Amino acid sequence: MKKIKPQLPNHPKPPSSPPSLATKSYNAIINRHSSAGAHRQVLLLYFTMLKTHIPPDPYTYPSMLKACTSLNLVSHGLSFHQHAVVNGYSSDSYIAASLINLYAKFGQADVAAKVFDVMPERNVVPWTAIIGCYTRSGEVNTAFHMYKQMQYEGIKPSSVTILTMLSGVSEYTHVQSFHASSIQHGFGCDLALVNCILNTYGKCQRVSDARNLFESMDKRDIVSWNSLVSAYALVDNAREISQLLSRMSLSELEPDQQTFGSLISAVTRQGDRHIGKVVHGKIVSCGFEVDIQVKTLLVTMYLKFKDLTTAYQLFESTPNKDMILWTAMISGLLQNECPDKSLSLFRKMLISKVIPSSTTIACALAACAHMGSFHVGTSIHGYILRQKIQVDIPTQNSLITMYAKCSQLSKSCVVFETMKHKDVVTWNAMVAGHTQNGQLSNALYVFNEMRKSSEKPDAVTVVSLLQSCASTGAHHQGKWIHNFIIRNSIKSSMLLDTALIDMYFKCGNIDSARKCFDRMSKHDVVTWSTMIGGYGSHGKGEDALEMFIEFLQSGLEPNHVIFLSVLYSCSHNGLVDEGLALFKTMRDHYKIEPKLEHCACIVDLLCRAGRVKDAYDFYKKVFTEPVVDVLGILLDACRSKGNKEIGDIIGAELHRLKPEDAGNLVQLVHNYASTARWDGVGEAWVQMRSLGLKKIPAWSFIELNGNITTFFKDHSSHPEYNDIVMCLKAMITHLKPGKSVTDSLD
Repeated sequence: MKKIKPQLPNHPKPPSSPPSLATKSYNAIINRHSSAGAHRQVLLLYFTMLKTHIPPDPYTYPSMLKACTSLNLVSHGLSFHQHAVVNGYSSDSYIAASLINLYAKFGQADVAAKVFDVMPERNVVPWTAIIGCYTRSGEVNTAFHMYKQMQYEGIKPSSVTILTMLSGVSEYTHVQSFHASSIQHGFGCDLALVNCILNTYGKCQRVSDARNLFESMDKRDIVSWNSLVSAYALVDNAREISQLLSRMSLSELEPDQQTFGSLISAVTRQGDRHIGKVVHGKIVSCGFEVDIQVKTLLVTMYLKFKDLTTAYQLFESTPNKDMILWTAMISGLLQNECPDKSLSLFRKMLISKVIPSSTTIACALAACAHMGSFHVGTSIHGYILRQKIQVDIPTQNSLITMYAKCSQLSKSCVVFETMKHKDVVTWNAMVAGHTQNGQLSNALYVFNEMRKSSEKPDAVTVVSLLQSCASTGAHHQGKWIHNFIIRNSIKSSMLLDTALIDMYFKCGNIDSARKCFDRMSKHDVVTWSTMIGGYGSHGKGEDALEMFIEFLQSGLEPNHVIFLSVLYSCSHNGLVDEGLALFKTMRDHYKIEPKLEHCACIVDLLCRAGRVKDAYDFYKKVFTEPVVDVLGILLDACRSKGNKEIGDIIGAELHRLKPEDAGNLVQLVHNYASTARWDGVGEAWVQMRSLGLKKIPAWSFIELNGNITTFFKDHSSHPEYNDIVMCLKAMITHLKPGKSVTDSLD
């Protein structure tokens, strides 16, 4: 728009005589360009008129105002408004309607209303414009009032008026009302209006009404068919869409990108892989596989089906990949738990010179967070700053999460503080970031700051806090958060209720955990697993087994998670026979293939019961490849139970594997030392030193007012060590009178 001056030149008021042939000729050319959408050319033609002293007339201004609206030239629109007022054209219905549309576009509904109110006479055109203004601004009730007022004043609505009203309708009764109104005013054969009613029925998920209207239509075009297809897509009825496609071919109409797009979307949501492949075949046979939009939807469908191979083949076979296809593939890989492949693809996207969107960048940052890849995450952040990319709030939220997951909470705080606008996800990311990094007190501080702001905490906020309380045993804070949930009427959900159960179990409050479970109207597998694992961790193995039986009676299908919980409970409560029986049931009856964790649980179960040989035999039978951690469990059991023979075998195997975990190496040292094999002891210590490993000493912690205080075995580094020792001595003296403090401490 460089050729368009910021201010329009003044020109004399045109004479009141009829417009000249030159004006009419220019108006015809201007209208032709306006209809074609060449709005820049429209304005340049207007300036040419002024330079050649050809005066504009009322027919010139609507096109000028339409051009300003389309090109976002609000200042030029104001100048045209002034000219229209000065020249006495402001009361013209078409100019007024164009002015109303201009101000509506720029969010100035109050100014549009003033233009409408000062009009001496109003026909259907300005009425339609002001109704559209209120509809677009979301003031649907006002639009309804104006629609009724219009008819009260004797102005009959046009088909465009009803179309305008339908664009803001979301309730079924309103659609019915406008459907009846269109018939009443004789617009029943207006194809554009009927298609709109059909489409709106579909959006309200009234498929039967949409179908009845479709069948009653004397004439249909591709929009009619696509509107009905979209209606069925919204209710995920892929079978009905397939039948409609067959009918389309008989009606000599070919499906287009939108038709297939709706069908693919329905199949994707339905999750039927077989139907998806059939649809793919139809698309190929119709020659639409080359269409970039259709191919993007197909890639998304296969990613949803976890068929990464087919999705990748479709992606690679596309010659000119656009940003949307790249983003769909990057996002899909991330959702399929392939963050490394997602980042690799993002790198290829940058190399191919395709500019990523904020959504693409947010996906890449989420992949970095998933992998804990701080260096790649900072590189992406640097790319954003170097390219001066305008990031939106979701991308900034992803930056906060990425830095927090990479244990760089200070950088999360910097991003948070520099954000001009924050939403509830932003606050939740900061709360979660502090809880993930073990900073419960800071998380509670952010939570209180969130409450002071305009954002209201939701279920995600309190779940993060409950998880932190569970991991640190902060019972007092956990109860306070539970009270906050009740006082603020935060909507109950499976995730929230399960987090409460987990928090109470991990804080040792078994009764409250059970009450939370009993109050739930519905339970899922995760909730049952939490209850079973909670009972097991508190030495209530029998209760855990009873809960598992109740779970089976509930009709839910068990999975590997709940079996892991019940096997863990058996292992920690000496229920050997029960654990072995459950392992067999899982594999033989429920056909659930045991994972490494299940097998390790059985090894631990047998070792705790003193059946080291059985545990070792089970290990040799089940594990096709050596697993260092499981060998560590066996070695520790051999040493504590005095089984030297198996201990030597496992020790030799561990030695060959050269473990890089300090705990396993220390176990190896203890095993060598117990049999006086000092050469092995020395070699293991040398290996630890060469790897720079140190065994973390035994430790415990307490939580007080959200702060975690850690104590290490045989360490006096705590800043209040002397005060703690004095307090302990005083307690012992008080509890055991007559006995010396030294004797008590010894």
